Amino acid sequence: MALSPRLEFRQAQSLTLTPQLMQSIKLLQLSHLELSTFIDEELLRNPLLEREDGGSEAAEPAPVVETAEIGDAYDGIVAQGSEQIPDAGEIAGGLDTAVENVFPDESSQDLGQSSGPDRNGSFEGSEAPDLDQFIASRPRLSDHLETQAQMILRTQSDRLIALHLINGLNEAGYLAVELTDIAELLGAELADVEAVLGALRGCDPVGVFARTVSECLGMQLAERDRLDPIMQRLLDNLDLLAAHNMAGLLKAVGCDREDLMDMLAELRRLDPRPGLAFESDPVETIVPDVFVRTGPDGSWQIELNSDVLPRVLLNRSYYATVSKKTRGAEKTFLSDCLATANWLTKSLDQRAQTITKVAAEIVRQQDGFLTHGVAHLKPMTLKMVAEEIEMHESTVSRVTANKYMATPRGLYEMKYFFTTAISSSDGGGDHSAEAVRHRIKQLIDAESIKDILSDDTIAEILRKEQGIDVARRTVAKYREGMNIPSSVIRRRQKKSLEALA
Repeated sequence: MALSPRLEFRQAQSLTLTPQLMQSIKLLQLSHLELSTFIDEELLRNPLLEREDGGSEAAEPAPVVETAEIGDAYDGIVAQGSEQIPDAGEIAGGLDTAVENVFPDESSQDLGQSSGPDRNGSFEGSEAPDLDQFIASRPRLSDHLETQAQMILRTQSDRLIALHLINGLNEAGYLAVELTDIAELLGAELADVEAVLGALRGCDPVGVFARTVSECLGMQLAERDRLDPIMQRLLDNLDLLAAHNMAGLLKAVGCDREDLMDMLAELRRLDPRPGLAFESDPVETIVPDVFVRTGPDGSWQIELNSDVLPRVLLNRSYYATVSKKTRGAEKTFLSDCLATANWLTKSLDQRAQTITKVAAEIVRQQDGFLTHGVAHLKPMTLKMVAEEIEMHESTVSRVTANKYMATPRGLYEMKYFFTTAISSSDGGGDHSAEAVRHRIKQLIDAESIKDILSDDTIAEILRKEQGIDVARRTVAKYREGMNIPSSVIRRRQKKSLEALA
């Protein structure tokens, strides 16, 4: 059979994601901060979009007050205040100098304008002052150290080395870079880098540029003239203190118990992380996306947080007015803006409905947790929620990403409620992994010094009491995930606490 080219027609169906559909899917997984940024960009790009200022109902009119009464009261305040607080010009005139010498921040233009409120309470010539600009902020550690380095170091090369050392500090104030790396990078001698480091270790706060906790505490003790040989031996054996091996610590330090207690009390007064006292990256406040409250009839009520919901409106009257006067490319641009605005408003509404639907299903399946606590948290997967609300698992995953739910039990990420299942040994229902972790922590918190529970013992108790079929290595994994030490270390800790008491 000879091979030859030919034309064929085939009819097929395929699912194609349009750019707008892909953008709608992306909106689902955005947090409220990311969504607010996206909306701000769209408002700048699309002239047909505008923010909704509030409810459609008109605001209630303020109570009417006679204008004469307001004017008389205001005149009295101004007259009284002018006698007590002179302005900048009067103060400068009394000192026989220019205003700029007394008030450096005042300019001639500022003096000619009124910065105070007028009779109507509004600020004339400028906006109202931003009070946040007058709030004192903590200095950054790097800025604080660079200022000191400029004063204690003479040469420009030493200041350059100091700048690299300061940049090598972590947020706690510890040096996280190698001196040999800095010397190689700058082409300097290692001895010069060490000399600069020695000078910087005398900067405030004492303890910065240390590499270990013992070195940091030693620098602070040396500043107080309290670093004697016995205290140094204690710093060299902080691992025994962390392991609560008091007997081994007494032997290594070579002192009696009373002296050891005094030295430990002195160590507690030191700051092992001196860099944390300075400004660092701001902590973001978590704002819930969904509120779960108890209704009058005892059922659960789900409500979206209106404060984080974007309110975007399509200005159709503006479009109708402008479209009559546009032609060609301007007409096309305006039509594209209209289509984008329609899509965005519908997508935001669909996003809100989807979040509400997923949150309602989570609350329905985790009713035991909301009523009785974490011990009744049920195992739940994305597939279980997706099947109930007739959505795809990927949609549920996107909806629950970066979303938080405020419940009577506290504020939780929506991903928190999705936990793996642990089978039951008695043939009953499966148990949630989070509930098992909670029970393990309860057992460890309730143990006494004479009855420290091993991982095998905890696994056996779970199997007998609640029918939870869990292996010893699973108990160990959950315990380590909660930063709970092993039974050997816990026994030492309790013995040391009993000795201290």
